[in-house]
Amino acid sequence: MDRIDFRSDTVSWPTPEMREAMANAVVGDDVYGEDPTVNELEALAAEKTGMEAALFVASGTMGNLLGILSHAGRGDAAIVGKDAHTYRYEAGGMAVLGGIMPTVLPTDEFGRMDLERVETAVSPQDPHFPITRLILVENSYGSKHGYPLPPSYFSDMKTIADRHGLALHMDGARLFNAAVAQGIDARQITQHVDSVSICLSKGLCAPVGSVLCGSKELIAKAHRNRKLVGGGMRQAGILAAAGLISLTTMVDRLHEDHEHAHMLAQGLAQIPGVVIDPQNVKTNLVFFHISEAVDITAVEIGDQMREKANIWAGDTGQKSFRAVTHYWIGEDEVQLYLDTLRHILERTIL
Repeated sequence: MDRIDFRSDTVSWPTPEMREAMANAVVGDDVYGEDPTVNELEALAAEKTGMEAALFVASGTMGNLLGILSHAGRGDAAIVGKDAHTYRYEAGGMAVLGGIMPTVLPTDEFGRMDLERVETAVSPQDPHFPITRLILVENSYGSKHGYPLPPSYFSDMKTIADRHGLALHMDGARLFNAAVAQGIDARQITQHVDSVSICLSKGLCAPVGSVLCGSKELIAKAHRNRKLVGGGMRQAGILAAAGLISLTTMVDRLHEDHEHAHMLAQGLAQIPGVVIDPQNVKTNLVFFHISEAVDITAVEIGDQMREKANIWAGDTGQKSFRAVTHYWIGEDEVQLYLDTLRHILERTIL
């Protein structure tokens, strides 16, 4: 890459193998269902998640939106965590485009909604209330340290959903990070949900794309909704070719990103002025902040890191950061991040 970019795993460039596969991809018209590379990717994604079918889409936001629109309709309600990606970071799509009302609940330090509160949040059979149709979950949970939630949590949530006739959709943008961190197959998690959107362009390094996976009936609805929102692509096999490599070769190396994130967290904990609990780092996301006693802002630190070492750091507040490891971040880049930040803070404190 032309910079050392810790802002997100979305910045990861495609690998050389992906570029070659894209150049040589066999293509057709995917709107007609005639792109063989897209069809292969969708079949593989369905198999990897234990679902009947899948749909290649342009982004994780689109995958989540199509899943939500295919489970619920105008005037319905969806139960969701207050810091879930589908609620906070997807432009209100479920409400704007679907007329679906979010029923928002708090989450704990790992991103879990309280099961009793979820059950209580299901609307009663009363015409005064929207009809609850859907529960939205996420794994790993991006806003809470990228924490990998265990299958048992989703099993319990599925029990509640089944008891009330609700669907359960997972934002699985980093599903495979969650599975690798727990040493389990992703299907051990997704067996408890009705649909899942998996992202190919984060830690799996593809340049573009996500895949929505679910039942054949759900994917048929999503296919129509994809057209509705302008997401029908033509010779999309050029993109799908990279996604095939994501699912066949990139999942098995995600543990490297987790190791580098843990290395970064341990190093940050040794720098005066940095506040972090390394035990919270389980996947590839590292959250930390600068002590209030240190007279420098996150923006100022970010500016200096770019100037000194071409490091792009992701600030999340006045004194806070998120650092994300990915394919293009190795031990050398982690060490440079630590050395550069230490130098900046030492000069500030002195």
